[in-house]
Amino acid sequence: MTTRWLTSDEQRAWRAYIAATHLLEDALDRQLQQDAGMPHLYYQVLSVLSESEGRKMRMTDLAEALKITRSRLTYAVTRLEKDGLLRREECEWDKRGTVAALTDEGMEVLERMAPGHVAMVRQAIFDHLAPQQVEQLEEISGVIARALQGDVAAVGDVPWRRRSSGPCS
Repeated sequence: MTTRWLTSDEQRAWRAYIAATHLLEDALDRQLQQDAGMPHLYYQVLSVLSESEGRKMRMTDLAEALKITRSRLTYAVTRLEKDGLLRREECEWDKRGTVAALTDEGMEVLERMAPGHVAMVRQAIFDHLAPQQVEQLEEISGVIARALQGDVAAVGDVPWRRRSSGPCS
């Protein structure tokens, strides 16, 4: 089997993508650490829960939505639970399952953090893009996400924005 090496154009695009994603994640982590003393992942956990039905989500579904391992999620949830920002509950429909539930305090913290986070995202990305480029960014990101998921997601479906049919489904 022969290796399909990247073309010069592909290599430049790849390196630009890697640099941008690393710089963005670092900037978001720095901003959230400075404003709230937590990494970007913890903000993402709170955000996804805030948009879920009943502000709850089964841990396995939450890990899938965030595209992280269950062990990494468990570590984050333990810290957020210790800080009173969420709590774990038994799943009513499946006693083997555990649900992460956003507390009122967690929602308040998220609401305080959101303006700074959105400002950073806007400053880092959207203030530099034309409307057509925003559409292209969404399209390209969707294509990559679907390819990495084995093309199981429907066209236009953004996997990290899916909502479960209930907190234990």
